Amino acid sequence: MANILRELQERLPADAAITEVKFEGSQIILYTKNKDFFATCEPVIKGIVRQLKKRVEVRPDISITVDAEQTKKIIKELVPEEAGIKEIYFEPELGKVVIEATKPGLIIGKGGETYRKIKTQTNWLPKIERAPALQSDIVRAVRGLLHSEIDYRKKFLNKVGQKIATALDLSDKPNEWFRISFLGSGRQVGRSCILAQTKHSNVLMDCGIWPGVDEPPYLDAPELHMDALDAVIVSHSHLDHVGYLPTLYKNGFTGPNYVTEPARDLNVLLCLDYIDVCQKNGRDPPYNKKDVERMVKHSVSLGYGEVSDIAPNLRLTMQPASHLLGSALSHLHVGDGLHNLLYTGDFKYGPTRLFDPAFTDFSRVETVIMESTYGMPQDTMPNRQDVEANFMKYVMTAMERKGKVIIPSFAVGRSQETMAILAAHSFPYPVYLDGMVYDATAIHTAYPEYLSRYLQREILHHGKNPFVSEVFHKVSPKERAGIIDSADPCVVIATSGMLIGGPAMEYLRAWSQDDKNLLLFVGYQAEGTPGRRIQKGQRELPIHESGKTRVMPIRMQIETVHGMTGHSSRTQLVNFIQRLPGRPERVILNHGEPRACASLAKDLHRLFRVETVAPRNLDVLRLR
Repeated sequence: MANILRELQERLPADAAITEVKFEGSQIILYTKNKDFFATCEPVIKGIVRQLKKRVEVRPDISITVDAEQTKKIIKELVPEEAGIKEIYFEPELGKVVIEATKPGLIIGKGGETYRKIKTQTNWLPKIERAPALQSDIVRAVRGLLHSEIDYRKKFLNKVGQKIATALDLSDKPNEWFRISFLGSGRQVGRSCILAQTKHSNVLMDCGIWPGVDEPPYLDAPELHMDALDAVIVSHSHLDHVGYLPTLYKNGFTGPNYVTEPARDLNVLLCLDYIDVCQKNGRDPPYNKKDVERMVKHSVSLGYGEVSDIAPNLRLTMQPASHLLGSALSHLHVGDGLHNLLYTGDFKYGPTRLFDPAFTDFSRVETVIMESTYGMPQDTMPNRQDVEANFMKYVMTAMERKGKVIIPSFAVGRSQETMAILAAHSFPYPVYLDGMVYDATAIHTAYPEYLSRYLQREILHHGKNPFVSEVFHKVSPKERAGIIDSADPCVVIATSGMLIGGPAMEYLRAWSQDDKNLLLFVGYQAEGTPGRRIQKGQRELPIHESGKTRVMPIRMQIETVHGMTGHSSRTQLVNFIQRLPGRPERVILNHGEPRACASLAKDLHRLFRVETVAPRNLDVLRLR
């Protein structure tokens, strides 16, 4: 810290009038009382960033800012009405004015002109947020919580930054090492949790549950010492990757979790729903709402391509994984060039309606930890055009015979992919969104910049947002019975995606015995779940009602649209490794059933002549 301050003082102008220097995670924040320096500091700061290899931001000391009411007046005069400003509020502890609008680009202005005018005329640092096109209680609650906890977060992030900036004794560089421990996801689909360790740092990559079983990761493994844990990296918001993270905070963890903004908001949605599902099924959830709030308070959001130090000898960069909104490939640069690890989490190396293919342009990767959900040789998928054609054929055939379609779907990912396809084909029948589907979709409307380039152009430049189409209807629990009893053909997209529970089961109970109706699977069905059993041909399903069990016959049509998944096919997994600019030394396969992990490991070794491993849970691998 002292060295960094000394270098800053040497490079800053003598009249910079810096009143405070704080860390904000890996970023250095300078507060100034000099209005001119605040307005014109950008060239000086760019030079400092190049020299220090640290992100630096200049903010105003509160003493130089224009009062709140006058600032609001100036903003409304500068920003065109069509920007759709929803709210203006202040974070004086950070010297920021937050402007939430439906069209943030108009607040920035051409070449950033409007943004600069707001900054120079108010002496506040503008922070611009997009208002969701659909009302989102989750986005509002998360932003409100972060705003209300500004003072705590300022202290928390400063503490994190000081820890990151700790000077290390590098005299024993030949004795440096790097290893990983599989606390989950080893030869199984679920409870992803991997501990990455060096001599100076301990970081978890994901902390999920095992779907359908609800077993937590092996957090009692001897390698993991909670008091020594520096951080958690969250790849995406599905429960098998994030569903146990709030428990860490319940048990006293106070470190950061690194995550993209949309994934942070989706984490809250899914974790709160998990609490609700546990309670409805008579189980005690492993955490409560306060623990989810603690998770949010300790979140550090990163954008794609943003390089951030997360420990004294670990540097993280997140890139698009294209699995679902805000999902990320996590690249860890270890030590001073000691090793480079790429953790894929779940990813899609192929185009979909929502996303472009996953990122591959990494400068260096020695080890890849890659999912193998579809790692078997037979896990091929048709091309994208055929996938959508098959989907629409199944749905339209059911509509033409006056049937009803149930699409059991994960609230996040497959639901929005399905909606985008239906909207693109101008689907003329009503589509009902039940469970968390509408809430998850509303979060998607707050972050269009995380979608494919095509959707970004459609939404941001042409005003065509598939998620706000009039064909889609939010369903409340009290409206469900009316939809079930209606004779009109329709499509219902409902949770849960594997028919473990949720509203999808209510529609299935009501419609399963009519052969005009269709049960259409569009996502992965884990082994042992009701969805997988039905896929395999089981036509009688045990149903538990009022303390009794009855057998429900299934006479409706059952189909699976292959290729709608957000996971990579076997060919896409192989192509991903082939397209990495530098051939990795080692590929580690996880997040797959045992045969899939082992099969893919064998074939990748044969194809690329690299070391391949398919570890089991609790295996420890030394990488350097």
